[in-house]
Amino acid sequence: MSSQYYEVALFGEFFSQDLKAILNRITLHSESAQAIHTHEIVFEPLDAQYLRDTGSEPILLRAKKELSEPNSPWELYSYLKPESARVHPEATVRPWATCQVIGDGPSFAAGLGYLNRSQIYKRGYAFRRGPLVILMFQQEQVDPKTQLSNPAHADTLWEVEVKTASPIQNTQENPLSHSIEAVLEVQLLMKGLLDLRRQDL
Repeated sequence: MSSQYYEVALFGEFFSQDLKAILNRITLHSESAQAIHTHEIVFEPLDAQYLRDTGSEPILLRAKKELSEPNSPWELYSYLKPESARVHPEATVRPWATCQVIGDGPSFAAGLGYLNRSQIYKRGYAFRRGPLVILMFQQEQVDPKTQLSNPAHADTLWEVEVKTASPIQNTQENPLSHSIEAVLEVQLLMKGLLDLRRQDL
Protein backbone atom coordinates (compact mmCIF):
# COMPACT_ATOMS: atom_id res chain seq x y z
CA MET A 1 0.00 0.00 0.00
CA SER A 2 1.22 3.50 -0.81
CA SER A 3 2.24 6.09 1.80
CA GLN A 4 1.06 8.83 -0.59
CA TYR A 5 -1.75 11.11 0.61
CA TYR A 6 -4.78 11.71 -1.61
CA GLU A 7 -7.84 13.88 -2.08
CA VAL A 8 -11.03 12.29 -3.44
CA ALA A 9 -13.46 14.77 -5.04
CA LEU A 10 -16.48 15.43 -7.25
CA PHE A 11 -17.36 18.76 -8.86
CA GLY A 12 -20.42 20.56 -10.13
CA GLU A 13 -21.85 23.98 -10.95
CA PHE A 14 -25.27 25.58 -11.06
CA PHE A 15 -27.08 28.86 -11.74
CA SER A 16 -28.14 31.25 -8.96
CA GLN A 17 -31.86 30.48 -9.36
CA ASP A 18 -31.20 26.95 -8.01
CA LEU A 19 -29.30 28.20 -4.95
CA LYS A 20 -32.12 27.89 -2.40
CA ALA A 21 -33.12 24.33 -3.37
CA ILE A 22 -29.50 23.10 -3.43
CA LEU A 23 -28.65 24.90 -0.20
CA ASN A 24 -31.66 23.30 1.51
CA ARG A 25 -30.81 19.79 0.35
CA ILE A 26 -27.12 19.99 1.28
CA THR A 27 -27.96 21.54 4.68
CA LEU A 28 -30.43 18.72 5.36
CA HIS A 29 -27.72 16.09 4.80
CA SER A 30 -24.81 17.85 6.56
CA GLU A 31 -23.70 18.04 10.20
CA SER A 32 -22.64 21.70 10.14
CA ALA A 33 -22.44 24.72 7.87
CA GLN A 34 -20.56 28.02 7.88
CA ALA A 35 -20.05 30.99 5.62
CA ILE A 36 -16.65 31.18 3.92
CA HIS A 37 -14.65 33.91 2.19
CA THR A 38 -11.41 32.39 0.92
CA HIS A 39 -8.38 34.00 -0.73
CA GLU A 40 -6.36 31.61 -2.90
CA ILE A 41 -3.13 32.34 -4.74
CA VAL A 42 -1.68 29.98 -7.35
CA PHE A 43 2.12 29.89 -7.74
CA GLU A 44 4.28 28.23 -10.33
CA PRO A 45 8.00 27.41 -10.18
CA LEU A 46 10.51 29.83 -11.72
CA ASP A 47 11.31 27.29 -14.45
CA ALA A 48 7.63 26.61 -15.30
CA GLN A 49 7.94 27.77 -18.91
CA TYR A 50 11.06 25.66 -19.48
CA LEU A 51 9.24 22.62 -18.05
CA ARG A 52 6.28 23.19 -20.38
CA ASP A 53 8.59 23.66 -23.37
CA THR A 54 10.26 20.32 -22.59
CA GLY A 55 6.94 18.49 -22.28
CA SER A 56 6.58 18.41 -18.47
CA GLU A 57 3.74 19.98 -16.54
CA PRO A 58 5.05 22.11 -13.63
CA ILE A 59 3.73 21.33 -10.14
CA LEU A 60 1.73 24.34 -8.97
CA LEU A 61 1.76 25.47 -5.37
CA ARG A 62 -1.38 26.99 -3.88
CA ALA A 63 -1.71 29.25 -0.83
CA LYS A 64 -5.10 29.56 0.83
CA LYS A 65 -6.37 31.74 3.69
CA GLU A 66 -9.84 31.94 5.21
CA LEU A 67 -10.68 35.66 5.50
CA SER A 68 -13.85 35.16 7.57
CA GLU A 69 -11.84 33.79 10.52
CA PRO A 70 -9.60 36.31 12.30
CA ASN A 71 -5.93 35.21 12.46
CA SER A 72 -6.54 32.12 10.34
CA PRO A 73 -3.21 30.69 9.08
CA TRP A 74 -2.10 30.42 5.49
CA GLU A 75 -2.22 26.87 4.20
CA LEU A 76 0.09 25.77 1.40
CA TYR A 77 -0.88 22.78 -0.69
CA SER A 78 -0.13 21.11 -3.95
CA TYR A 79 -1.96 18.59 -6.14
CA LEU A 80 -0.27 16.16 -8.47
CA LYS A 81 -1.86 14.82 -11.65
CA PRO A 82 -5.14 12.97 -10.98
CA GLU A 83 -5.08 9.18 -11.16
CA SER A 84 -6.29 7.79 -14.47
CA ALA A 85 -10.03 7.56 -15.17
CA ARG A 86 -9.40 3.88 -15.94
CA VAL A 87 -8.32 3.35 -12.32
CA HIS A 88 -10.94 5.63 -10.71
CA PRO A 89 -13.75 6.32 -13.19
CA GLU A 90 -16.28 7.58 -10.61
CA ALA A 91 -14.33 10.33 -8.79
CA THR A 92 -11.22 12.52 -9.09
CA VAL A 93 -8.46 10.95 -7.00
CA ARG A 94 -5.27 13.00 -6.87
CA PRO A 95 -2.12 12.98 -4.71
CA TRP A 96 -2.28 15.90 -2.25
CA ALA A 97 0.37 17.47 -0.04
CA THR A 98 -0.53 20.21 2.44
CA CYS A 99 1.08 22.20 5.27
CA GLN A 100 0.19 25.16 7.48
CA VAL A 101 2.51 28.15 7.47
CA ILE A 102 3.27 30.46 10.38
CA GLY A 103 3.41 33.99 9.03
CA ASP A 104 3.00 35.09 5.44
CA GLY A 105 2.22 32.22 3.05
CA PRO A 106 2.92 34.11 -0.20
CA SER A 107 6.36 35.25 1.06
CA PHE A 108 7.15 31.69 2.08
CA ALA A 109 6.19 30.44 -1.41
CA ALA A 110 8.36 33.15 -3.02
CA GLY A 111 11.27 32.05 -0.81
CA LEU A 112 10.84 28.50 -2.15
CA GLY A 113 11.34 29.84 -5.69
CA TYR A 114 7.72 30.20 -6.82
CA LEU A 115 6.10 33.07 -8.74
CA ASN A 116 2.56 34.36 -8.22
CA ARG A 117 0.58 33.24 -11.29
CA SER A 118 -3.01 34.12 -10.37
CA GLN A 119 -5.33 34.70 -7.45
CA ILE A 120 -9.01 34.20 -6.75
CA TYR A 121 -11.46 35.01 -3.99
CA LYS A 122 -14.29 32.59 -3.24
CA ARG A 123 -17.38 33.44 -1.19
CA GLY A 124 -20.04 30.96 -0.18
CA TYR A 125 -20.56 28.10 2.26
CA ALA A 126 -18.71 25.11 3.68
CA PHE A 127 -20.59 22.06 4.96
CA ARG A 128 -19.23 19.10 6.91
CA ARG A 129 -20.55 15.61 6.25
CA GLY A 130 -18.56 12.92 8.07
CA PRO A 131 -15.08 12.80 6.48
CA LEU A 132 -16.13 15.20 3.69
CA VAL A 133 -16.29 18.94 3.22
CA ILE A 134 -18.76 20.34 0.68
CA LEU A 135 -17.76 23.77 -0.64
CA MET A 136 -20.29 25.88 -2.49
CA PHE A 137 -19.05 29.25 -3.73
CA GLN A 138 -18.96 31.97 -6.35
CA GLN A 139 -15.66 33.39 -7.53
CA GLU A 140 -15.38 37.12 -6.91
CA GLN A 141 -13.78 39.63 -9.24
CA VAL A 142 -10.30 40.91 -8.29
CA ASP A 143 -9.84 44.68 -8.58
CA PRO A 144 -6.68 45.15 -10.70
CA LYS A 145 -5.71 48.32 -8.78
CA THR A 146 -6.25 47.25 -5.16
CA GLN A 147 -5.96 43.47 -5.71
CA LEU A 148 -8.96 43.16 -3.35
CA SER A 149 -12.19 41.36 -4.18
CA ASN A 150 -15.44 42.81 -5.47
CA PRO A 151 -18.72 40.90 -4.98
CA ALA A 152 -19.58 38.40 -7.72
CA HIS A 153 -22.25 39.36 -10.27
CA ALA A 154 -25.69 37.94 -9.45
CA ASP A 155 -25.54 35.67 -12.51
CA THR A 156 -22.08 34.26 -11.72
CA LEU A 157 -22.15 30.45 -11.71
CA TRP A 158 -21.97 28.71 -8.34
CA GLU A 159 -19.30 26.03 -8.08
CA VAL A 160 -19.48 22.97 -5.84
CA GLU A 161 -16.63 20.77 -4.61
CA VAL A 162 -17.42 17.63 -2.59
CA LYS A 163 -14.14 16.29 -1.23
CA THR A 164 -12.26 14.65 1.60
CA ALA A 165 -11.69 17.26 4.32
CA SER A 166 -8.08 16.21 4.93
CA PRO A 167 -5.45 14.18 3.04
CA ILE A 168 -6.06 10.44 3.26
CA GLN A 169 -3.86 7.40 2.74
CA ASN A 170 -4.86 4.24 0.93
CA THR A 171 -4.52 1.70 3.75
CA GLN A 172 -6.07 -1.70 4.44
CA GLU A 173 -8.00 -0.24 7.41
CA ASN A 174 -9.21 2.78 5.43
CA PRO A 175 -8.99 2.11 1.69
CA LEU A 176 -9.60 4.87 -0.87
CA SER A 177 -12.81 3.06 -1.84
CA HIS A 178 -14.40 4.25 1.45
CA SER A 179 -13.83 7.90 0.49
CA ILE A 180 -15.03 7.28 -3.06
CA GLU A 181 -18.23 5.72 -1.66
CA ALA A 182 -18.71 8.79 0.61
CA VAL A 183 -18.54 11.29 -2.28
CA LEU A 184 -20.77 9.06 -4.44
CA GLU A 185 -23.38 9.11 -1.65
CA VAL A 186 -23.52 12.91 -1.99
CA GLN A 187 -23.74 12.55 -5.78
CA LEU A 188 -26.80 10.33 -5.27
CA LEU A 189 -28.36 12.70 -2.70
CA MET A 190 -28.10 15.61 -5.16
CA LYS A 191 -29.39 13.66 -8.17
CA GLY A 192 -31.99 15.58 -10.17
CA LEU A 193 -30.87 18.88 -8.63
CA LEU A 194 -27.10 19.04 -9.13
CA ASP A 195 -24.89 16.98 -11.43
CA LEU A 196 -21.68 16.09 -9.56
CA ARG A 197 -18.94 14.55 -11.69
CA ARG A 198 -15.31 13.59 -11.91
CA GLN A 199 -12.93 16.21 -13.33
CA ASP A 200 -9.42 15.89 -14.69
CA LEU A 201 -7.90 19.08 -13.35
